[in-house]
Amino acid sequence: MTSDFLTRRGLYFEEFETGQKITSPGRTVTEADVVTFAGLSGDFNQIHTDAEYSRQGLFGQRVAHGLLGLSITSGLALRTGVLEGTVIAFREINNWKFVKPVFLGDTIHVEMEVTEKRAMPRLGGGMVTIEMDVKKQDGETVMKGSWTVLVMSAPK
Repeated sequence: MTSDFLTRRGLYFEEFETGQKITSPGRTVTEADVVTFAGLSGDFNQIHTDAEYSRQGLFGQRVAHGLLGLSITSGLALRTGVLEGTVIAFREINNWKFVKPVFLGDTIHVEMEVTEKRAMPRLGGGMVTIEMDVKKQDGETVMKGSWTVLVMSAPK
């Protein structure tokens, strides 16, 4: 299933299926993103903010903050619509790996796969675990891991 086939926003716990796949739209990481994130987080590390310094480094150019990439991933996951209005709480990030750098100008998207679900009726829903594979425009994985969210049950 891709988000293109959704006719409404937000899936209830009962509507998630193990093996279900969802792909987000893409988003290009910009200069403004990096500068704004540096100001918000206080992380002005030169590998993010100094083009001349970065040219001499391992990657030969500036790298977007890893946590900026993770934050954008969160927004991309929400843009699929499947979590909009039905998530009660974001519970865990598991085994998150920053596999390759994200450079300014890279366009990333997230491929999501539901790997587990567990009913929690006393909380009004259930836990859904989603494998996240963040890829850039050339198809290379730049980040991956899994997220666990508490999703509400359908109204009765």
